[in-house]
Amino acid sequence: WTRFRGPNGTGIGLAKGIPSKFTVDDADWRVALKGEGHSSPVLWGGRVFVTGSNRAKGTFIVQCLRAKDGSEAWSVSRPQKSYRMHQFNHLTSSTPATDGKQLVVLVSEPDAHTVFAVDLEGKKLWERKFETIISNHGGGVSPIFYGDRVILAGDEESRSFLTALDAASGNVLWKTDRANVKTAFSTPCRFVDPSGTEGLLFNSMAHGITFVDPSTGKTLWEQSGLFDKRTVSSCLVADGLLIGTCGSGQGGNYLVALKPGHATKGASPILAYKLRRSIPYVPTSVARDGLLFLWGDAGIVTCVRAKSGDLVWQERVEGRFFGSPVWVEGRLFCISTTGKVVVISAAEKFKQIAVNDLGEASNATPALGADRMYLRTLGHLVSLGGK
Repeated sequence: WTRFRGPNGTGIGLAKGIPSKFTVDDADWRVALKGEGHSSPVLWGGRVFVTGSNRAKGTFIVQCLRAKDGSEAWSVSRPQKSYRMHQFNHLTSSTPATDGKQLVVLVSEPDAHTVFAVDLEGKKLWERKFETIISNHGGGVSPIFYGDRVILAGDEESRSFLTALDAASGNVLWKTDRANVKTAFSTPCRFVDPSGTEGLLFNSMAHGITFVDPSTGKTLWEQSGLFDKRTVSSCLVADGLLIGTCGSGQGGNYLVALKPGHATKGASPILAYKLRRSIPYVPTSVARDGLLFLWGDAGIVTCVRAKSGDLVWQERVEGRFFGSPVWVEGRLFCISTTGKVVVISAAEKFKQIAVNDLGEASNATPALGADRMYLRTLGHLVSLGGK
């Protein structure tokens, strides 16, 4: 589980035996973290990597925990300046990424995004600073690996950019300027378009949905004008359609499903459908078995057919949600802002299976690996399933 929402950002996990109903006492372990935050854990080789901030000390902390018992293998810290942000955001909202050789982490401060890398034993490898203006909503975009490159989307309200760094050295391989409108928090994903061209998808209010060549930074095709509000949810592919949402705290959220363009023929993307009823603003959706599950911020969960957008069902569950759902063995798990893990059936018929209390607030998305689920609350990490 190497990045935000796991393999290519799908939220689909292969873990087995995760219980639907549980209490904190059923956990394999629950450990207090050295820093608080909303970032999600990532996993590699029996280790769990998680970030946090200690606002009182002005430090940003990376911890590596052993998956078997939650004991700390190592931790590193660096200074972090505090700054104004949205009341529901946090200094640590960006999820790190790993390629199995190193861990890359994004630290946002008032005037810059800083990416730094450590090896899997915590030794610092490199650091690269990108000066920009972080919006008053704060940070939250997450880096990803693409082969031997680290990719970062810096769509801000001023000095926006996309960039690729050499994973070994941190050297900038390319950097392209972007239009400045409203900050985007969408994390990119890989995609192969109908021409067989592989690239990366980026969502933003300024550019809509963009397909980029990761070797050069060149835009292969783009559909702008799709979004009239901020994009927070991350890029998703559902039955060959490209899914994006936009919205605001005052509402007006909607979803677009786009038929991709064709890089070699120069064909432009085409809008397949648009949905407006109870669409998520912050959470990213899950697509599985021809169905698209939309988990709304206010607890309204919608199931539609991915190809057409036709409604299958729409129901309300308990809570408010800023974390995103994950799929495991035919179920969806999503953590509410009060730390309630809601479990529903990922099927054509709605069924709420359980609501489980973690006992602490959370805006994070679960991580899945082997026979475990890792649930991050504001100040703790919980391992579930090993028993």
